[in-house]
Parts: sequence; C-alpha cells; structure tokens
Amino acid sequence: MEAGSDASMPVSGGGVRVRFLGTRGSIASPGPHTSHFGGNTPCIEVVAGGQRLIFDAGTGIRALGAELTEGGDPVRATLFLTHFHWDHIQGFPFFAPVYDERSELHVVGPVQTSADGEQSSVRALVEGLFESSYFPIPPSSIAEACTFGHLNEGAWQHHDVTVRAMRVKHPSFAVGYRVDFAGRSVAYVPDNELASDAYDVSADWWPRFVGFLSGVDVLVHDAMFTDEEYASHAGHGHSSVGQVMDLADEVGAGDLVLFHHAPSRTDDELADVVDRARNDLLAGGRSFGLRAAREGEVIRIGGGSSEGREDLDGG
Repeated sequence: MEAGSDASMPVSGGGVRVRFLGTRGSIASPGPHTSHFGGNTPCIEVVAGGQRLIFDAGTGIRALGAELTEGGDPVRATLFLTHFHWDHIQGFPFFAPVYDERSELHVVGPVQTSADGEQSSVRALVEGLFESSYFPIPPSSIAEACTFGHLNEGAWQHHDVTVRAMRVKHPSFAVGYRVDFAGRSVAYVPDNELASDAYDVSADWWPRFVGFLSGVDVLVHDAMFTDEEYASHAGHGHSSVGQVMDLADEVGAGDLVLFHHAPSRTDDELADVVDRARNDLLAGGRSFGLRAAREGEVIRIGGGSSEGREDLDGG
C-alpha cells in the first residue's frame, strides 16, 4: 500500500484508490487544532475499475462535488450511505452533481424501519434534508438523473467491481461496506460498536462479520474512543482503538485506518493516540500497518503507476 496526498495519483486497471474527504465523527470540527487530520464529517472516495464510488455524504462531500464539476463534464458516480445520522448525510444538499441533469448519480443505502414498523426509503430520507424548515432549496431541485436504490445486506456489482454490505452494531440500521476489485479490497465501517451486545443483530453476527472482513487489504474502521474513554461511553455506538486493533488482527487486515475521530480530539492528541497504538502493535508482535485517517490523504492499493492513469467513467 502506498499513501500520499495527490488526488490525481494514477491507478492502474488492477489498483484501487481511496481518498479521504471527511474523517471526523458526530459533528464537523474545523479549526487550527484539527487542520492536520481534518474537521469534516465522513466521506471517502474509492476509484476502482473505472468506477467512482463515494461512501457517505458528510460535510467532506461538498469539496468533492466542487472538484468533480469544475471541469464542466458530467459526473458519473455511485454514492453508498451507511446510515442516516446527521454527520453522514448533512453534506448531500451541498454536493453539486445532485443538481446537474447531465450527472448520473445513483444513491444506495439501507432501508430504515421505525419503532412502529414503518419503513422509510432512501429517497424519502434524502429528500427530507430538503424540507423547507431545514434547507432553502426544495427536493424537486434534485436532478431526475439522480436515482435511488436499497442495499441492507447483499452485494452491488458493476463489471468487475463488487461492493458488499453488512449490518453493523450502531443505533438505527447501519451498514459497513467492502469493495473488491481485481484481488484488491478495502472495507469502510465508520460506525460500529464491537464490544456491545445491545444491538438487534443475529446470533452469528461476529463470525459473519469476521468473514466479511477476512483478508481485507485496507480496513477503515470506527475508532472514536481510546480504551480508557470507552468505559464511560459504552452504548454510544462506537468502538475503541484497542478493540479495532484486535479486529484487524483477527481478520488478517493488511492495514488498519482509524476513522470517525472524536470531534473534540485535537491533532496533537490524535497523533499521540496513534503513537501509543503503534507501540502496542509492536509489543504485541502484530504485523499490520496502522494510521489515523487524514483528510486529503490518498491510499493506493495495488497497481503500478507505470501502467498509466486510470480512465474514469465520466467525471
């Protein structure tokens, strides 16, 4: 795996490129003390096999939309939402391709069921963001070319790219995603409370989850709390750094990327968390790589730059 900060980094036909647009959890926290790791809420871009896949629509998606439309070409992408908590959807109305009739934007996410059994579609939940009490532009402004689909568990496939979804432990129906292409893989699980039994998941959830992540090249996973903090935050829907390191070890991940950073955690504090985690990694004789997600960072999995720049399908 190679990392950098160049969004234009070429990707071969056999490679996968991951770019972090938003890494912070719960609420955006811009400012001088979060400028290194970033203050925008969750959004990552994955490019594989000529497909542009976007995961979550936190505040980080705004800059991505501006970049994609800057050249004037229509944008073709699939946006996968993990769930509908504010920090994962609040950037959607500010994503410029949503309003462009030339764009081909497909939005995928899990159907939500209320306590009284009423189901809400992905379209209805997204259009709710445009209700006049919250936003000045009506939902009718969404381009007709923007389509909506559902994926609670199962797989989405386009050509040689497969995206699988699995329910995770978090309030509401939340999912994690895994992308596989040409023998390379990345998993994105931004909200997941590994240590809790309070969620309505099946009795075999753990072995299924381990199988879901088995052998993944890059695991991007919720690590909002330190182990010390988790004791007083159990039930909040998030994991600790130590818990996620144990998971990465069990599934045989190549690299672990800590994600969904606590909004109050400064760059210096987060760097210290990473340093301590790396020391624990070495002390335990574990071999996977470890870092904290950083806004603007690009991770490239496989492929070779000598094979040339990947030709994206639009955008």
